[in-house]
Amino acid sequence: MATGVRRRMGVEERRRQLIGVALELFSHRSPDEVSIDEIAAAAGISRPLVYHYFPGKLSLYEAALKRAAEDLAERFEEPREGPLGARLLRVMGRFFDFVDEHGPGFSALMRGGPAVGSSATNALIDSVRQAAYVQILAHLGIVSPSPRLELVVRSWISLAESTALIWLDGRRIPRGELELQLVHDFAALAAVSAAYDSEMAALLRHLLSGEPVDGPFAELIGRLSGLVAA
Repeated sequence: MATGVRRRMGVEERRRQLIGVALELFSHRSPDEVSIDEIAAAAGISRPLVYHYFPGKLSLYEAALKRAAEDLAERFEEPREGPLGARLLRVMGRFFDFVDEHGPGFSALMRGGPAVGSSATNALIDSVRQAAYVQILAHLGIVSPSPRLELVVRSWISLAESTALIWLDGRRIPRGELELQLVHDFAALAAVSAAYDSEMAALLRHLLSGEPVDGPFAELIGRLSGLVAA
């Protein structure tokens, strides 16, 4: 028979709970629109008790966004097996899973604002971008990228971020199409760079040599060939 006695949480357990509650609220509204009172009510505790675990509103936001940033960075991890095009497509699927699940919070994190514009949260954004950059280089098998390759990879990461933010504003393009388009965008950026640089050209030839005829990169070539023929 239930006694109705609430179990007392330890400090770290309570902190994890509050961070989880904040993230859930951020999934539906911007962090700037979520109050400490709402977080306290959702956690089933008083407002003063929230401040017992976090010294201020910004510190809770930063802790919640840190967890979200770590989760987002992990979405770029992928076993380095199989064709690159298929790997990137799976990465984009997980990336958009996150964007879809945490729309307002993702938008606030990437666009900044009064609640998330601190140096700490800016560092979190940079850490996500750097984690994605390192992962993509690993998939390419590159340790020391050339300036042109660095430009391609970082430009593509920025493009994925911008595309997701625009998509959140109405979701007017099917998500699956955007995921595939972003994989095609990566190949296109690499191809344009390859037209100017022999090292990039060699890397692109190597990447395409391992792609199957039914893979994302081959599909892009087919679409472009059809445009030229027309």
